[in-house]
Amino acid sequence: MGQSVRQKRTTTPLSFLSDSPIHRFTDSPKFLLAIETSCDETAVAVLSGERRILASLVSSQNQVHSPFGGVVPELACRAHMDVLAPMTRQALDEAGVRVRDLDAIAVTAGPGLIGALLVGVSQAKAMAFALGIPLVAVHHIEAHIAAVLLDHDDEDVFPAVALVVSGGHTHLYDVKGPGRVRPLGRTRDDAAGEAFDKVAALLRLGYPGGPAIDRLAREGDPRAVAFPRPRVEGAPFDFSFSGLKTAVRRHLAGSSPLTPALSPQGRGGSLDAVCSPSLPSGERDTPRFSPLPSHGELSPESSPLPFGERDRVRGIADVAASFQAAVVDVLVDRTIRAARETGVRNVIVAGGVAANSALRKGMEGACASDGLRLFIPPPALCTDNAAMVAVLGARYLAMGRTASLDLNPRDRWGLGE
Repeated sequence: MGQSVRQKRTTTPLSFLSDSPIHRFTDSPKFLLAIETSCDETAVAVLSGERRILASLVSSQNQVHSPFGGVVPELACRAHMDVLAPMTRQALDEAGVRVRDLDAIAVTAGPGLIGALLVGVSQAKAMAFALGIPLVAVHHIEAHIAAVLLDHDDEDVFPAVALVVSGGHTHLYDVKGPGRVRPLGRTRDDAAGEAFDKVAALLRLGYPGGPAIDRLAREGDPRAVAFPRPRVEGAPFDFSFSGLKTAVRRHLAGSSPLTPALSPQGRGGSLDAVCSPSLPSGERDTPRFSPLPSHGELSPESSPLPFGERDRVRGIADVAASFQAAVVDVLVDRTIRAARETGVRNVIVAGGVAANSALRKGMEGACASDGLRLFIPPPALCTDNAAMVAVLGARYLAMGRTASLDLNPRDRWGLGE
């Protein structure tokens, strides 16, 4: 993956198009530029053919949003505007492709933050108009599914059941191929990634919460706390994570009915001192924490921490591992059930949470037990990126699915509905 760029906003961000001659589209596009700005990553990629990525850049906004514990839409929009144009120039330079040689522009048109989407769509429309080349509007969730096509042929992957799991999405789909998607299940409340972020906030692990919990959980016991595995009655492929999040909060507050509160005699007994069970009325579900070590120090075995501190960190690691195990169990269960119900033999897992090490391991074991083939993108292609937009855009283009220049982004856009 390319390095992110940090540059000041330019007053004429698309000025490099002004001297480019009109380029006419051919039946076999050679170079396609892809843009992704649906949330808090700015990404640009250049594709050659069906899957050869010549350049792929991602600029993360984690440092921008971390102080707020989540994505701030206005700040996300401004950050996209700061870097998108210079990233486009850098991607073309790294790919060795001139602007005039582009055959099509693909852009994420939804779902996502409407302001963030507008930044990418506006530049894509301007470039398509100036160059006289096709504009392709890509669905963000389907692009996550298509990320596996960067390493595999379509006929090897489809048909498949696809789990797309991220900070904003948790969905199951029956996928016959690009553009042929049928929804099977969805979350009824929090997305899985959202639950990770909220539990990480309870544990004071910072933002984004998914990677922090994944790292800390490796030091904990996933069986230490019997958190629930929620089911949605009458909807075997749907998800619900808000109750699990609440169970974690109650456990930390010392009022969980699931297991006894951690005591000084237990592995994580120091949590009793960290999370007071006797809070004033109206604050009983709000744990009180003393400061934790930084992320890099959250290891009870390797860090030079005092004995009591090691116990406290290990106790928090047990909570993180137990919560993560509950989420993974639910995701794996629904996905395998959907594969059995549809009769397909291929499973795709995509989206930011697909980078979670426990989910990858759990899904690998479950698929192997059921004789299913599992397709998961490399971790770098699980989070938002433009390479996935490019590979799906190329297939949309081959199908004749192009957009007009009056394209408007959609913050809500159901896939296959």
